[in-house]
Amino acid sequence: MTIACLDMEGVLLPEIWIGVSEKTGIKELSLTTRDISDYDKLMQYRIKILHEHNIKMADIENVISTLSPLDGAKEFLKRLQQKMQCIILSDTFYQFAMPLMKQLDYPTLFCHDLIIDEQGFVADYKLRMKDSKREAVKHFRALNFRTVATGDSYNDTTMLSEADAGILFRPPQRVIDEFPQFKVVTEYDDLYDAFVNAL
Repeated sequence: MTIACLDMEGVLLPEIWIGVSEKTGIKELSLTTRDISDYDKLMQYRIKILHEHNIKMADIENVISTLSPLDGAKEFLKRLQQKMQCIILSDTFYQFAMPLMKQLDYPTLFCHDLIIDEQGFVADYKLRMKDSKREAVKHFRALNFRTVATGDSYNDTTMLSEADAGILFRPPQRVIDEFPQFKVVTEYDDLYDAFVNAL
C-alpha cells in the first residue's frame, strides 16, 4: 500500500500569506518558505508585521474566504485518491486551512495551530512537532507503507528525502538547483503520472 504525501500551499492551494499580502498591500507578508528556509524566523517575522499593521485573525479569515484551489488541483486529488491514500502534510495552520479543505472535500490534513490572543491577533504558533512532514513520512514507512511525496519549497525537501520517492511541483529555480535529486513536474497530469509510476 502506498501513501501519497502532498504539501498544501503551492501544490493544491495558493499561498495563503501571499493572498494576505496582496489583499492588504503589505509586501513583507509575501515572503514564504520559498524565500526564507528557517520556518521559525519566517513566522516570527510574519507575526511582527501583522501587529505593526493591526491585522487580526478576522482580517486573515476574510482573505482566506476569497481563495480557491489551484486550477486542476481538485480534479488531480480526486483522481489520485482512486489510486492510493492521500494525506496533506502542511506547515500551515488548522485555523487557515479548514475552510479551504471543504473545497477539496475534506482530505486528511496534518498541520499546526495558531495561538490567538484576546484582542484577536496572532500571538504565536504551536508546531505539532519539529520537521513534522519528514516525521510523518518516517512513521508511515515504519508502518510498512510505501510513501511518495510532493512539495514545492525548502520546507518540503526533508519530507521528499525521507519518502521512497520525492517530486518537486512547480518549485522556484533555486530549489531545483539546490535539490537536483528530485524529479520536477509543472502540470497535474505529469504529477499524477509521477505518483503512479512510483508505485
